[in-house]
Amino acid sequence: MNFNKNFIWGCATSSYQIEGAANEDGKSPSIWDTFTKQPFAIHDGTSGDVACDHYHRYKEDVQLLKNLGVNAYRFSLSWPRLISYTCEKGVIKGTVNEKGFEFYNNLIDELLKNGIEPWITLYHWDLPQALEDYGGWRNRDIMNWSYDYAAEVAKRFSDRVTHFFTINEMPMVLAGYIGWAAPGLNCTQKDHLKIIHNMLLSHGMMNRALHANAKKDIQVGCAHNGLGHFPATDSKEDYDAFVKAMNCIEGNPNAYAPMPGSGKIQMDSLIYYLDPIHFGKYPEQAFEIFKDQMPEIKEGDMEIISTPTEIQAINIYEGRPIASGSAPGVKDDGWHIVPFKPGKDITAAKWPITPKSMNYYFKFISDRYKKPVYVSENGMSNADIVSADGKCHDSQRIDFTSKYFEELSKGIESGADVRGYFHWSLLDNFEWHHGYNERFGLVHVDYETLKRTPKDSYYWYKEIIAESRNK
Repeated sequence: MNFNKNFIWGCATSSYQIEGAANEDGKSPSIWDTFTKQPFAIHDGTSGDVACDHYHRYKEDVQLLKNLGVNAYRFSLSWPRLISYTCEKGVIKGTVNEKGFEFYNNLIDELLKNGIEPWITLYHWDLPQALEDYGGWRNRDIMNWSYDYAAEVAKRFSDRVTHFFTINEMPMVLAGYIGWAAPGLNCTQKDHLKIIHNMLLSHGMMNRALHANAKKDIQVGCAHNGLGHFPATDSKEDYDAFVKAMNCIEGNPNAYAPMPGSGKIQMDSLIYYLDPIHFGKYPEQAFEIFKDQMPEIKEGDMEIISTPTEIQAINIYEGRPIASGSAPGVKDDGWHIVPFKPGKDITAAKWPITPKSMNYYFKFISDRYKKPVYVSENGMSNADIVSADGKCHDSQRIDFTSKYFEELSKGIESGADVRGYFHWSLLDNFEWHHGYNERFGLVHVDYETLKRTPKDSYYWYKEIIAESRNK
């Protein structure tokens, strides 16, 4: 596999999914604290109130990282653990929670003491409920709230942390406004496009705040997610079709797939989100397709959004094969998605296993945006159990990750500037609206006893990392 000695090997987690301590040490409620209490919102009726209890067990979890041999750990900050909000005479005022900052300071110090570089994500979906009460991502003022939050983070942590991601998976933040994620609202497409614009503005303001308050050189980017499409065959025609599909911003928000002629935003479109960040403008087709649904773009907005970033991160799990020619009943754009055959390999979450997503997709991103790229999430849900021998044998995850690594290596060999990989996830955890039904971790968590049991894939990944460094 084509990974050099300087390649970053890591694991990733997020605050609400592992920390627990939902009501401790001054933490205020998040939108997920609220959403999980709604009837039928979560498939198994659970919440992240305790989760993996990482808040109290972070030292144990850092030792798991150290023994694994990773040199980086991507984790997110719980915004409502750090700042609480009140409204005074129509003005939103934030108050710093020192106990929250103390927790992350301790975590950062513990990581560094064990030779692990902390990579921080500022926002991984757990918005303070108070800000949602004031409109949340629907309110343009969130760009200012984001700036203040990021500035405080930079002042406290940038003496030891050099890599920051602003927002994780903007498309999945948007999912909270189509009904099935927090805050559980159903909004119009016009609202969706406005929310995306507000997120992009907030990304730009976080970026500015981090750089303006950093105590040393830092690198900033966002972590985007999307379907990693790939050509159905090695033919030039299918490759050209793949490029056309990647440039399509239309789609069915409930299908996670392009749909030319639909007139609907493709929820996880790559270029609709990233072109404004890297090029300072929305794709021209957006104005042709969405017309008066496009958000109001005020003077200076695109300059804020396109504040220069140093890196680009991508969360990738699956994709679709793209072939030339049109599909029946669909606008002829010279490409179509090839349906999977019956019996296609899938994960426990019923996501298709598509290793080629790691090859062509990252080459496309690298060529288009000319920034170093990091795989900020990749992994699979598996039906993992602790066997009678006290071990967790997850050969499917090893097979999955090995195949994805092989294709990622091919992409790097063909010119994709991919410099690091963060496995999702270190721990089994609260998997959002699925509750605890999906296990993505390299480490099994017994949710009754909270016992951690490294899986076979943990030890396999440890070998891969060691082999890479010994080249």
